[in-house]
Amino acid sequence: MTDTPLTEEEKAQIRQRLQALEVEHHDLDDVIDRLVGEPGQDRLQLQRLKKRKLMLKDQIQRLRTRLIPDIIA
Repeated sequence: MTDTPLTEEEKAQIRQRLQALEVEHHDLDDVIDRLVGEPGQDRLQLQRLKKRKLMLKDQIQRLRTRLIPDIIA
């Protein structure tokens, strides 16, 4: 990451990407909840979905940090 401030266009792109990731994260949450309740569900598939959900959460947090950087006081 650089120390230069983001342009308005870059902020808009980050917000758009952030929104897409949040939608995917929410959708995965729904799928995981449904699979957990199914008897005989594929544990490996469930594990992969949970891992993907965690990766999305990390990406979301990184993008939020770029939009709202810590202010060093």
